[in-house]
Amino acid sequence: MIRFLQQKDSRIIKALFVVIIAAASVSMVVYLIPGLTGLGAASTGAYAVIYPHWYSKLLSSGSTVSQEQVDKMARTQLQQQRYPDNPMILGLFAQRVGQQLIQKQILLDEAEKLGIRASNDDVLQYLQTGSAGQVLFPGGKFIGEDQYAAMIANRFNLSVAEFEEDVKHDIVIRRLQALITGGVTVGDQEVRDNYRKGNIKIKFDYAVISADELGKTINPSDADLEAFFKKNAARYASAVPEERKITYFAFTPNELPGGVPQPTQQEIQAYFTAHQSEYETPEQARSRHILIKVPAGADAKTDAAAKAKAEGILKQIQGGADFAELAKKNSDDPGSKDKGGELGFAQRGTMVPEFDKAIFSQKIGDTQIVKSQFGYHIVQVEERKPAHAQDLSEVLPTIQATLIRQKAAATEENYAHTLTSEAIKNGLEKTAAAHKLEVVTTPPVGRQGVISALPDGSQLIAKAFESKQGDPPQFAPTGEGYAIFQVTGIAAAHAPAFADWKAHVLDEYRDQQLPGLLSAKTKELADKAKAGNDLAKAAKELGATVKTSELVGPSGQVPDLGQVGQVAPELLNLTVGAISGPIDAQRTGVVAKIVEKQEPSADEIAKNFDQTRDQMLEQRRSDAFNVFLGGIMDEYKKNKRIVMNAKAQQGPVIPGT
Repeated sequence: MIRFLQQKDSRIIKALFVVIIAAASVSMVVYLIPGLTGLGAASTGAYAVIYPHWYSKLLSSGSTVSQEQVDKMARTQLQQQRYPDNPMILGLFAQRVGQQLIQKQILLDEAEKLGIRASNDDVLQYLQTGSAGQVLFPGGKFIGEDQYAAMIANRFNLSVAEFEEDVKHDIVIRRLQALITGGVTVGDQEVRDNYRKGNIKIKFDYAVISADELGKTINPSDADLEAFFKKNAARYASAVPEERKITYFAFTPNELPGGVPQPTQQEIQAYFTAHQSEYETPEQARSRHILIKVPAGADAKTDAAAKAKAEGILKQIQGGADFAELAKKNSDDPGSKDKGGELGFAQRGTMVPEFDKAIFSQKIGDTQIVKSQFGYHIVQVEERKPAHAQDLSEVLPTIQATLIRQKAAATEENYAHTLTSEAIKNGLEKTAAAHKLEVVTTPPVGRQGVISALPDGSQLIAKAFESKQGDPPQFAPTGEGYAIFQVTGIAAAHAPAFADWKAHVLDEYRDQQLPGLLSAKTKELADKAKAGNDLAKAAKELGATVKTSELVGPSGQVPDLGQVGQVAPELLNLTVGAISGPIDAQRTGVVAKIVEKQEPSADEIAKNFDQTRDQMLEQRRSDAFNVFLGGIMDEYKKNKRIVMNAKAQQGPVIPGT
């Protein structure tokens, strides 16, 4: 595509324009004649259609976010984050991805209105100089079309064309963001104040009133509790939850008539043939390394020292020194140093890019230095295995185990169906007796209860609460077989007698009274401490515990208080010797007295000025762009320029369903 666009022969391009204009003219006729097309409807394969202009619906010229796009990206994200391939989780990912793609398309449409575009040359420049440059152009040399395509497919599940189109879209959106936020500024004094405020450190004495201890002092009379119980009758109307008695008999795999059938050789061969792609082993490389770590953001001196150390170790290895011993003494990788640097076999794409390239390109036995985001690696490749398909003999035990599990599950379920049919006809007691199984009736059990005699009674209980008393027998898995059951008793949710619920009432009475009491006590403590300018004396009079903090900043955590900047930011503004007002720290009430305060010096502020300004500017630009995005999203929704396909939103298509 890129080569085609760069052709010098303009005759082809002119011809194409003629075709495009003619097609557009026909389209206009079709769209503008009433009844020839639907108005603003999302097609079957669309997740959503976005209409950039008020007249776009009339012309049916919206931008489509396809269901295929949503499903594909959702599955890729699911795999990258190592979540199980669960339809429910996949559905949640799909909803999030769908909204992201809608927002992205709206931003692209807004950028188009403003004339913001990106060319193929822009994409190429980004791939060479952006974050991907070190991977795709190591040492300034392109890794090659085949390796590039394989990398994009493995990491993003995309073709090269799709990937480069995404890069182009990202460039456009970044340019839009730069345009929208270009006027955002941060004043010099704001930068200084922000750095100073964020880097103040304080040490303080603080008196703590514990809610748990204070709650013990709330001791109402029985008459008070009973009055509270009656006043809150609606709260207790269903305090005792519904419970059910369940009568059942259960069997385990050991009690299957004839046992679990074993798979035949033909079934094993058929399974192997059907799943042969699962038994293909990709190319692997076994290596070992010695890591000389370089901290993130390290200066040139630190980096050079690490490199020199790595080069020194490499010379020792090349001179005959033992690699494993050098790894144990020098490696900064805690996971491999004690094993002599051994990393075992790894597939392509599982290591950081620089390391990955080394272990699949170095000669076997060669030792070289490779730099990655972690530092300098002395890498030695020990062995490589080419990609190959495993023989049936290699995977036979795995297939046998899988088929036995499948057969056991099917046999158990079939037996459960048979027993349930018998129980519907003859009753639980007779059916259980005929198969030498024991009938059990549970005590009343709630929705969240357990049946102690079963490995897992959760599905049985769930089904029981969906049934009525007297319904025909049903079956449910128990984690180790099945149970055939009936609901034989129901106790509806009801209000308890006061005497039976007194302990709960006391707890709830205390919970209701406690916030007000804690607030009043903490205020009294603050008032006394300020009046006498003596926190310790006031704390002693009110039974509060006095503690002393470490020297902490806004993000510092203090026991019984929490994070200073979140719970008590006012402390950072107090002078030494000042006593705070009452502080609500949820389960504690706190009053503090500042005993030491350190503020950053003018030199320190100046030294960190640029970094602080950049951080503030980045945050403000992000906030401004989010406001812009929120505004246009509201506008599109208000004017109904986002049309969702309700059927498509039901979730990703699950293969085989």
